[in-house]
Amino acid sequence: MSANSFEPPKPAEIKPRLLPIIAIDGPAGAGKSTLAAHLARTFGFLNLETGAMYRALALKAIENDFGFDEEGPLLELAAQTRIKLEPRQEGNCVLLDGVDVSRRIRDKDVTSGASQISVHPRLRAWMVAEQRVLGQAGGVVMEGRDIGTAVFPEAEVKIFLDAAPEVRGNRRYQQLPGPDQPKVTEAALIQEMRERDERDRNRAESPLKPAADAILLDSTNLTLDQVLVEAERIVREHLPAPL
Repeated sequence: MSANSFEPPKPAEIKPRLLPIIAIDGPAGAGKSTLAAHLARTFGFLNLETGAMYRALALKAIENDFGFDEEGPLLELAAQTRIKLEPRQEGNCVLLDGVDVSRRIRDKDVTSGASQISVHPRLRAWMVAEQRVLGQAGGVVMEGRDIGTAVFPEAEVKIFLDAAPEVRGNRRYQQLPGPDQPKVTEAALIQEMRERDERDRNRAESPLKPAADAILLDSTNLTLDQVLVEAERIVREHLPAPL
């Protein structure tokens, strides 16, 4: 298949949902993964971390010496790639062409690559189609950059989780394993957050922004427990009936 003839996969026919979709969007380091996992456990839903799909493709690009700037070769790579998410109690298992890459895709080079490949419009269209297939039946918590605006604009519950870049950088720094902390400074992580924000918020295709009907949850001055409690309240208030 040539890049010029590339078409995103067509999702299966969408049927009425019996269970809602909870969409969580926000910038890097805001805590979306932690919140999505908590809500999925609380409400008995599946946690489908769509950002892992971008990271998996970025990892394959790295392993095959592909650059991140040219969309055509990346589309060819995507067409030859199988990415599967297996939700588990402890978090998603991410399979790349049948290989478990759940840990590797969290590394800095992969997360940076994912942000860079996500700016390509046709590649995003391919990812969105894949993500809609994964979540269209409902009963899922999906988190990423554009779930409520592009992937599932009809989601029943939308939360935009945000925090100041200084806070997000500090949280990422505190999460680094002890031996890794001396390798990177907190200031460098904060600068990385600002650079990713700039790319994500200003890209031409599906920029990072809250959906018009999303609830903004700013965690800058909140503890993790306060964020979880507030998010639960938001979900319960926006569901048609208590779960």
